[in-house]
Amino acid sequence: MKFIQKYSRLFLLALLAGSVIITGCAKPGRRLEPPRVNLAHIQVQEIKLFETVLKIELRVFNTNEVALNVNGIDCKLELNGKKFASGVSDTTTVIPAFRSALVPMMLYSSVIDVFQGVIKSRGAKEMKYTVKGRVHISGGFLLPPVVPFETEGSIPIDITKDSP
Repeated sequence: MKFIQKYSRLFLLALLAGSVIITGCAKPGRRLEPPRVNLAHIQVQEIKLFETVLKIELRVFNTNEVALNVNGIDCKLELNGKKFASGVSDTTTVIPAFRSALVPMMLYSSVIDVFQGVIKSRGAKEMKYTVKGRVHISGGFLLPPVVPFETEGSIPIDITKDSP
């Protein structure tokens, strides 16, 4: 009889410990709002035989009540709905709560993608862009390691000047 009581207590203790662990894992982190990201600057760095290198700066807005420890960003740039360039940045920065920071990145595009984008946009007054990606953050157990983002806008390409 003592044998059954001893193992029933051990079983109840294991059941209690298991339920605490499962309940604790049901809420592994805080719910973060995805950061707002805007394309702040774009510049052609280099044109090679098969590749074009673009330098961009992303303005990352932290709309959360906690600081974001950014370890890096990966993203893709689409122009007029077509894949154009992609890249990663290992720039580490801390964005305080309700603040923003500029994150520089290098994007790489094939020359074919560049020429297709230019040819398809001939005569247009603007190019629509979409930047999709993920912000990689650290913060331990309470924060998710990756927060997705997406932003879109347009770039004016009609550079004719008004005559006086």
